[in-house]
Amino acid sequence: MSTRPARSEDAAPTPDPDVAGNVEALYTDGVTARKGAFAPDWVDRLREDVETAFEEARSRPGGAVGRGPHRYYVEIHPEQIRGFVDLVDHPWVRSLCTAVLGPDYRIVELGFDVPLEGAVNQPWHRDFPMPEETRAERRLTSLAFNVTCVDTEPDMGPFEIAPGTQWDDGPEFDHGMFPPRSHYPRYEQRAVRKFPRRGDISARTALTIHRGTRNESAKSRPVLVLGVDGPEADNAERHDAAVTRAFWETLPERVRRHLACPVVDELTPITQKHTIEGLVMGDA
Repeated sequence: MSTRPARSEDAAPTPDPDVAGNVEALYTDGVTARKGAFAPDWVDRLREDVETAFEEARSRPGGAVGRGPHRYYVEIHPEQIRGFVDLVDHPWVRSLCTAVLGPDYRIVELGFDVPLEGAVNQPWHRDFPMPEETRAERRLTSLAFNVTCVDTEPDMGPFEIAPGTQWDDGPEFDHGMFPPRSHYPRYEQRAVRKFPRRGDISARTALTIHRGTRNESAKSRPVLVLGVDGPEADNAERHDAAVTRAFWETLPERVRRHLACPVVDELTPITQKHTIEGLVMGDA
């Protein structure tokens, strides 16, 4: 599938040419990556912030939502991680968002997934139903960036993805997200397990069929998630991130113009609402 050119009315700046292959990979495989985007010590600070947020979220009702047995998702506010600007203003992230989504992309989600010891295989799924623009035009309207907080080992329940399945669709998909079990052999044949190291960033369309696998270790595998929408997408409706006025004043203008969230005097802890019921029991 060829890459989507920027529309003339967008007047988009020329993206870093290094992302051309990444854009092509998103349209063919549904996933791409930038190795070594950050130093390991930057990621170690990120893990400290994620673990602090995870402990706080699990201490109150609705603070963390299940994604299967011993597997959790937590949405957070941008200022809960010290490296927020480093991440969203990284040249590779900026360039890829612009190349795929256009210059008016919006940052709509910041959160993290944590598979703990005992997490089981998830059912194969995508994260939301296919948008009409993608169905009719084969055009991607959102991206999900993942930043691992640990060096991923084979026994830690690595992320598994079936490349090229972002275009799969049909009335047999439960809620537009869960393919029938009769499709599983195809996904298992295509399946690729990912073993990112600290400092790596991946980008994918969340439409590509994927799953978390069984964590057979005693270690957790926290992964930061950054969700970005193009102008047509509506994923912001499922998220509740906000920033304080004091934090807003510290942000570069080129970050502010892409940040789609309220500016408030005081942050309110987020009650998770992005429940995906089909993941709660795992691959039973």
